[in-house]
Amino acid sequence: MNAIIGERSDAVLRTAMPQQATDFWFDVGSLQEIPVRGSRRVKTPRREIAIFRTASDEVFALENRCPHKGGPLSEGIVHGRKVACPLHNWIINLEDGEATGADKGCARSFPVKLENGRVYLDMSVAAAP
Repeated sequence: MNAIIGERSDAVLRTAMPQQATDFWFDVGSLQEIPVRGSRRVKTPRREIAIFRTASDEVFALENRCPHKGGPLSEGIVHGRKVACPLHNWIINLEDGEATGADKGCARSFPVKLENGRVYLDMSVAAAP
């Protein structure tokens, strides 16, 4: 199985997944490549994941689908530790993917970490069913 990373056609990366993956951290790229209060998309064979960067340089990873109507969360506005869906302005918590306020629903979250200025996504979870 291959993981396709990035959203620019000139920056598509591929990596082979081990047969029995456990804690397979994939280097998504430099933190500086993700806009402040923005995101970068990561495509796996099973789903698209949005990697978010907050104003304080924290990183979070959610499935790139709003739990309301499937809107692309990667195109939303990041404020604090939340993102606003661009379709209907649902506010999604970046820490756990839960909708806030009166809205109910959850976007799946994924393990992500920042080490030495590089962003890593746990592909053993991101590529799993």
